[in-house]
Amino acid sequence: MVRGQPAVELSARTGDRLVVALHGGHLLSWQDADGTERLYLSPTALFDGRSAIRGGVPICFPQFNQRGPLPKHGFARNLPWTFAGETAPDAWTLRLTDSDATRAFWPERFGLDLTLSVPRAGVLRIALQVANTGVAPWSFTAALHTYLRVDELADARLLGLQGAPCWDAVRDARATETRDAVGFGEEFDSVYGAPAQPLVLRQPRGDLHIASSPDCPQTVVWNPGPALCARLADMPADGWRHMLCVEAAAIDAPIELAPGAATLLWQQLDARPSSSPTA
Repeated sequence: MVRGQPAVELSARTGDRLVVALHGGHLLSWQDADGTERLYLSPTALFDGRSAIRGGVPICFPQFNQRGPLPKHGFARNLPWTFAGETAPDAWTLRLTDSDATRAFWPERFGLDLTLSVPRAGVLRIALQVANTGVAPWSFTAALHTYLRVDELADARLLGLQGAPCWDAVRDARATETRDAVGFGEEFDSVYGAPAQPLVLRQPRGDLHIASSPDCPQTVVWNPGPALCARLADMPADGWRHMLCVEAAAIDAPIELAPGAATLLWQQLDARPSSSPTA
């Protein structure tokens, strides 16, 4: 249990440890093999079994944000998932399938498998398989809404976005990213075309390399900044200083799945020194 909600603690043979809540199939914590916490979980996040949990890795499906008729970020992050256990060495799967609860929002038949795996010490892969189990095609948008922990945001830089097309949602402006290292301080909310090479989150404690699957053609980077953070009831006023969302996403063009078809969206986080994660 975590704050009164059902959760599962997972220990990899590498020494990495994960904690995942059944509500939302929500990864709450990843401590790498050195014992360093790599994800941010708000100390004031709601754990009421109904609301989305602030921090960790929320699953946005089948709609990103408010880009459609469904509740913000869809319903997958607000419903209970089933823990399927260890489905491969150091890999664990949680499942969500269509039900009366999902059909209250969306009529389609589907299956989601979220697999959390630790292929090597200090490396975490978060993979969401989306399957159409119905008899008609449907489309969706999605994101792995990863909250990364930073010691101090002012000291953090995100590398690898230079040359990527960008929509700045704060200013509603489109441009090409010109900076080789992006810094943060005020509210930041941008959708980038995902670069082919992994991004690097650089901070004094060391680098974190961030790779994503080809079916995630966008990267969303978000931090509320001090003003917005102060208005978020489920974050402390200084929470913005200790997190940065870097999200693997498929949102600009919905993915269409034929009956019986499936696709895989993943993000890989690599905390090893001098690492170069690959697919």
